[in-house]
Amino acid sequence: MKKPLFYSIGIVALSSIFLTSNAMAQTANYPNKPITLVIGFAPGGISDVLSRALAARLTAQMGQSVIVENKTGAGTTIASAFVANAAPDGYTLYFQDMTTHAISAATYKKLKYDSWNDFTMVSLVASTPLMLVSSLSSGAKDVKSLVALVKSKPDQMAYASSGNGAITHLVGESFKQLTDTQALHAPYKGSAPATQAIITGEVLYTFSTMPPAVTQTKGGRIYGLAVTSGKRVSAAPDVPTLKEVGVPLEVLLYSGLMGPKGMSPAIVERLGAEVKRALASPEMKLTLANAGAEDMHSTPAEFAALMKVEAEKMAKAVQVAGVVQD
Repeated sequence: MKKPLFYSIGIVALSSIFLTSNAMAQTANYPNKPITLVIGFAPGGISDVLSRALAARLTAQMGQSVIVENKTGAGTTIASAFVANAAPDGYTLYFQDMTTHAISAATYKKLKYDSWNDFTMVSLVASTPLMLVSSLSSGAKDVKSLVALVKSKPDQMAYASSGNGAITHLVGESFKQLTDTQALHAPYKGSAPATQAIITGEVLYTFSTMPPAVTQTKGGRIYGLAVTSGKRVSAAPDVPTLKEVGVPLEVLLYSGLMGPKGMSPAIVERLGAEVKRALASPEMKLTLANAGAEDMHSTPAEFAALMKVEAEKMAKAVQVAGVVQD
């Protein structure tokens, strides 16, 4: 017997109400189990330091454990693909920076995800410069001395990066172009091991992320020559900016929180509020200050707008460096 039209409409309406109520209930109870915060970098770098500090604050604020998981390899694309394919329920989040989206999107010919459409923006977290550091054995205590040394032996000295196509690689190539120098590129697996290579004298210099750079320069194990921000940072007030020493190069790493495509707007709003609250805490303020970082809480729309602008900048830097990944 054919069901009347109003019967079918009623079933659809009831199903819709049930699904909506179920989604609202899940959102209201969020989080009711541990959250995984994925990063695509090795321990010791800026993303690892900031993500762990944020995870600790979110754990304290939200009453559920936020567990940081380092998924390294393939220029952060392994981590990105993992998050893109995760359930959009708010229990798998991503702590990203310029490498994960702006750089990888420009350097890799093929990706197993869409850098823009397979993710949900939540909030920016921080902006951080890099620090140009050199080995003690080089005797290069400032940028002028470093440039003179490299020019005296073109293509005989090397600089380290945190990996082929990483921000430290792109900045290193831009620096070479702006200073008319020729140095070999030595990629390492992360900013911490790249900085360690400066300590041992394996390579001449690197553009390090701030945590290892600040620790090692204060310990007297390497020279801190310049930062890539527009102004000096409180974590290293005696280190000038590149612009101060005549190199017109300014680069900031923007870190942010995102998740898979299709996350509930209510969960996104909740997470954004929790990030804002975390950034206002004394613990996060201290972590940011020690890392030479500034808090960057934002709306999802502001996050997306900045990412688009930075992606264009990084695409140009990729062209300068001539980096292409399979």
